[in-house]
Amino acid sequence: MTWTLPFPPEVTGPLAAADEPTLRGYLAWQRVTLLNICAGLTAEQLATRPLASSNLSLLGLLRHMAKVERVWFRQRVARQPVEPLFDPAPGKDFDFDGGTAADAEAAVATLELEWRECDAAVADLSFDETFDLRGETYALRMVYVHMVGEYARHNGHADLLREAIDGVTGR
Repeated sequence: MTWTLPFPPEVTGPLAAADEPTLRGYLAWQRVTLLNICAGLTAEQLATRPLASSNLSLLGLLRHMAKVERVWFRQRVARQPVEPLFDPAPGKDFDFDGGTAADAEAAVATLELEWRECDAAVADLSFDETFDLRGETYALRMVYVHMVGEYARHNGHADLLREAIDGVTGR
């Protein structure tokens, strides 16, 4: 039987709250939006690169977001000594370029696991918690803002890819 990405559960968050619960809720919504855009597609469809002008695939976006989550939340903010998700030897875009249909189910599981691990890594930290990156000081609050923007950008890409694959829009 062919594996198909299932529909994720709905996520809601506060609409009138302080910045921390609002940003945590909105990031959760953006995360699930990516899965919702991809839901109902087979592994082969997820691995398809439907736009001739781009190397992007939905699978590549799923893999990329797992990598980005790990880097920002676990490695940078929480300073966990976790290895990169992908071997850096093939190049910085291996998350986009290296996936095949055979990897799709595992890629989704990895992304969902990364969400849980990232949330746990920063659960007890203040949004004012800071870390240095290339001579700049970042707060956890800014990482949430960055991640919401990262997902929003790539969810837009995912919308276009999904439409090119099977015509589905508005996910």
